Amino acid sequence: MKTVLVVCHANTARSVMAQVFLERMLAEREGAGTIRVRSGGIGNFARDGMIASLDTRLVLREVGIHLAEDGFTSTDLRRHRHLIAEASLILTMTEEQKQALGGYDECNGTPVFTLREFSGEGGDIGDPAMQGEEVFRACRDEIRRCLERSVDRLLNALGPG
Repeated sequence: MKTVLVVCHANTARSVMAQVFLERMLAEREGAGTIRVRSGGIGNFARDGMIASLDTRLVLREVGIHLAEDGFTSTDLRRHRHLIAEASLILTMTEEQKQALGGYDECNGTPVFTLREFSGEGGDIGDPAMQGEEVFRACRDEIRRCLERSVDRLLNALGPG
């Protein structure tokens, strides 16, 4: 089974949204059985076991995704480097995160892109933390749009074979 690893700073907002959206998109395209989606945080404040932020859960609920408070816990990729090594494709939210992953031996040879880059665009998806629901909504919509633009490319890159 191929694995997509979605990365942000703390793994409580952007990568959570990207993971649940991508899992749903893959299930709709019958790619769920061949591709696993995981997420993690690479920032200094990433910790194992943090829950998804309340704003993340609220803006996901607005689009029909009900993520319970205990439905997700964060992963600190600095402590779980085997997840980096197991990834077939890594998607980050920022260029800084992409560069940080490049410094890990476990990432050697694994394709790493920012999500916007993988969808054919440039730039970062900024951290909505501490900026309120409107910024979280805009972030959610940007992540979903980028994934919608790139899910077929992802399936072609990681499909059977």
